[in-house]
Amino acid sequence: MTQGNDWQGRVGDNWALEHARTDRSLEAVNAALLERTDRVAPEAARILDIGCGAGATSVALARRYPYANVRGVDLSQSLIDAAKARPETPTNLSFTQGDASLWSGGDFRPDLLVSRHGVMFFDDPVAAFHTLACAADEDARLVFSCFRDRTENGWASELAEILPPSPAVPLTAPGPFAFADVSHVTDILEAAGWQDIRFEPLDFAYVAGGGDDPVADAVSFFCRIGPAASAIAALDGKDRAAMLDRLTILAQDHLTDNNVTFSAAAWIVSACREG
Repeated sequence: MTQGNDWQGRVGDNWALEHARTDRSLEAVNAALLERTDRVAPEAARILDIGCGAGATSVALARRYPYANVRGVDLSQSLIDAAKARPETPTNLSFTQGDASLWSGGDFRPDLLVSRHGVMFFDDPVAAFHTLACAADEDARLVFSCFRDRTENGWASELAEILPPSPAVPLTAPGPFAFADVSHVTDILEAAGWQDIRFEPLDFAYVAGGGDDPVADAVSFFCRIGPAASAIAALDGKDRAAMLDRLTILAQDHLTDNNVTFSAAAWIVSACREG
């Protein structure tokens, strides 16, 4: 299971190399986040993108709010380098490598904190969200996305059916599904100093493959990113070939309109800082 510190090494490096395909898989989430921020973002906001990755959400925010000061922060130097290398980065946007769970920001006190699937990996989420609350403006708003239950996310649950069994981990352990439970997340945010907590369900198509050969693209993507990647890396010979065959069949079963897509389900969570 991916944890926070993993992003400083191989996981972050892989996501940096694959950021175009990971951005594609979560494109609908990005759109939903931006729509939700429209309800709370002041015109000249100070916006912090938590776990900004390769910068897709940060760039979108900076373009949507040209009078805002947008900063992206991520643990992975590789992802920050990828973010800084994006062409035509808006001038109101900057990126910093660092641990958002320890972030202070100095004179930069955000009044809007946003994260696209970047908060589920905190080792101590209560402490992390409390730190962010203390660093934010007194009227700050928080908007983030996270996956709902694994069973509602076909890209994960269907892959699990063809992968070798993996060791059981607590449902709320840091990882992609750590924030699936509404009560658990509510308890975390309330303990950390956030209130008026709301959850909006988002069902979307997780695009795993596209281009000239979407099936091969999906297989390649799953070999690099997500729950199949480490399992496949541990196999060789006939076992690896058999796994790739199963992945190919699964991708073919999900080929529609020249894309390989899986069902996916997320929460768009919003809250405001306690006064």
